[in-house]
Amino acid sequence: MPALSAPADLGSSPPSPVDSSPRRLSWGKLVQRLTDFSTSANSSSIDSGSNNGSRSDLSDSGSDVSSDLSPSNEDLFYDPMEEAILKEVVDLIARSLREAKDSDCALRCAKLLIPEKLLEHIGQELLHLAASEPCGLRGALIDLCVEQGAACESMAQLSVDPYLVPTFQLTLVLRLESGGLWPKIQGLFSTKSPSTPAVRQAIKLSTGFRVIKKKLYCSEELLIEEC
Repeated sequence: MPALSAPADLGSSPPSPVDSSPRRLSWGKLVQRLTDFSTSANSSSIDSGSNNGSRSDLSDSGSDVSSDLSPSNEDLFYDPMEEAILKEVVDLIARSLREAKDSDCALRCAKLLIPEKLLEHIGQELLHLAASEPCGLRGALIDLCVEQGAACESMAQLSVDPYLVPTFQLTLVLRLESGGLWPKIQGLFSTKSPSTPAVRQAIKLSTGFRVIKKKLYCSEELLIEEC
């Protein structure tokens, strides 16, 4: 009886050299891919770090774009309504001074010269002193005075908003021009008759003045500024 041999188990047979060669090539590719992925990840982290570094350098240098877009202090404190009120107040001050020249006061003259620089400085000072007030410039009560020698004569009192109770009082002390050639030649333009006092032909105000601020809702000390 012929001996029966068991069928060879193909699954349990050891791999041939031909079968193992492609398997070794696949492992090599896998290792190569892992190496490439690790290298690309490291380069990405380096690029991200350099970008973060450049951003921090940009922030440290003060060149951040957000800072350029932020509004300036002038824009934050700019109030169109306050600017409109200021223009009316400065015009009212100039008009009141010109009307005072026709009365029997220190400004009595035929023509009053008001420098534009004086009105500009007065406007800037009014805005500055009204900035901390609850009602702004609308709450101002303004006294106009002219200093002549040791005397100080009142010209007019102006209420910015007559329908509002004033919150602070400003006294503007103006001066006559005392420097240069003007005081020496203005007497040549004066007219005088036996029955009327001397009337100067023209008077020029100085660009310098003094302003005194008094708050009307508290007992703070007076604030005096020379401009």
